Amino acid sequence: MKKVALLFLIFIGLNAFSQTNNDTDIEGRTLHNKIRLNYILIEQPLDKVTYPLDAKMGFVGLNYNFTLTDWLYSGVGFHTAITGDQGGLFTLGVNLGINKKLYKNLYFDANVHFGGGGGYRSLVNGGGILFSNIGLQYKMKGYSFGVQYGFMNFFTGIQKDDNFSFFVEIPTTLRYSSYKKAQKEFKIANQKNDAFWKAPAVKSVQQITFDYFFPIGMSRTDASTTPKFKPIRQTLSVLGFEYQRYLTSNTFIYAHVDAMYGGLTSGFMDLFFGIGKNFIETKYVNFFGKFGIGAAGGRIYPEGGLTMYPNAGFDIKLSKKIGVSAHGGYHRAIGGTFEAYTAGFSLKYYGLTGGSHHPFTKEKMTTIKTQGIGINFQNQTYFDVAKFGIPDSNLQLIALKLLYDINHRFYISGEASFAYEGKSGGYAHGVFGLGIRSNKFLDEKFSLFLETGVGVAGGGRVDAGEGILIRPIAGINYHINDDFAVNVSGGQMISPFGNVNSTNINIGLTYSLSVLNTKK
Repeated sequence: MKKVALLFLIFIGLNAFSQTNNDTDIEGRTLHNKIRLNYILIEQPLDKVTYPLDAKMGFVGLNYNFTLTDWLYSGVGFHTAITGDQGGLFTLGVNLGINKKLYKNLYFDANVHFGGGGGYRSLVNGGGILFSNIGLQYKMKGYSFGVQYGFMNFFTGIQKDDNFSFFVEIPTTLRYSSYKKAQKEFKIANQKNDAFWKAPAVKSVQQITFDYFFPIGMSRTDASTTPKFKPIRQTLSVLGFEYQRYLTSNTFIYAHVDAMYGGLTSGFMDLFFGIGKNFIETKYVNFFGKFGIGAAGGRIYPEGGLTMYPNAGFDIKLSKKIGVSAHGGYHRAIGGTFEAYTAGFSLKYYGLTGGSHHPFTKEKMTTIKTQGIGINFQNQTYFDVAKFGIPDSNLQLIALKLLYDINHRFYISGEASFAYEGKSGGYAHGVFGLGIRSNKFLDEKFSLFLETGVGVAGGGRVDAGEGILIRPIAGINYHINDDFAVNVSGGQMISPFGNVNSTNINIGLTYSLSVLNTKK
């Protein structure tokens, strides 16, 4: 501990020598991305199981893809079950695809998705998924739809099937700059790229949510409890994250994800997309209503997964950027038995990014404050992970991590990781952390970092208790250039209310950029 404390103080001392200087010029960049929503119907291996299983599972995907060249794209994808009896099946992975014009608006599209996740561990075993597709796409004014023939293969288990699927694709644009311009201020009037800066800013909100579920009705546990299918009447504690993007001055769309950390054995998750509206807005207080539709499951009675979640509440703005929120709602499985009243609170961050004027009031912005963001993909290895009912083993996880700079030295991190090998398919965790990094050294090619994270874990018979975990790590970055870095780190994952105490090693690639926050 003394060595760790000394190293931390050295990092603090190094921070005193970092400075943020205002510049008068910044290069604007535009990244044209695609959000792809797809639906797949999967035949289940009824001849290979000894327990009741629905014949088909409806599987939906959310994919965020970005172009590498005019014909090659990559991205990240998230899939979940909404029909059948595998509510709680979630996967996370990376995409690589090609898209070539055939004739006028008709395109050839092929892609492969690799990731990890799962629901019934007996079907997916380790959780690794390989999903390949080939098909046709029709594009019209940026929007598109298509059909594909594919093969979904949980290659570590027995759940696999060839299938036809369809998708729709929605365009989105990210305006940003190089990471070397992060944490600085620029005058919009001084910028030369007029076409870039004429675009309106995007209004958004990010929030961390703390919710409590109060189950009612026929809410029951799954078969892992004793007795099986036990009624749920205890309060359930849930931690989540939500992103909102405003379409008008008072109407927004949002994406929301939760993981449960108290009340049940760890393993419950949910994911929602929806629309919301601010009904009463004042300078400091705002009243809103929202309706979400999505998927939920894990450690509850087997059901399809399709879930609705209406709620309402109010915000209190503490400043132009920070606020708190209180809310209540109704969480209900559509066609299933789980239902609960909910109540909770949120910590909110309000943002205007990527433009020279307010998107709705048309008010001119004068200053850009660049915000450093890192997007990190990792392979994580955890050694000798404690489990219940099955032997302990090593785990391989695929992870998506976001790094949000507080300044040049300190940052906040958020991470989602899913198992793809180690006989614990369905295991996943989400972690929020605080980190500190050193100056670059050895020709500015290397830097060091320390990070401590707290989060929620569950699934795959990993013995994490009700799910709370702590994970300190230390590592090194090799900076390929200003924006790309390869990193290696190691640490310990500990569940204070379970039996997990596992050493881990992470290998990853980080792409860093500067988000353009606008202000008067």
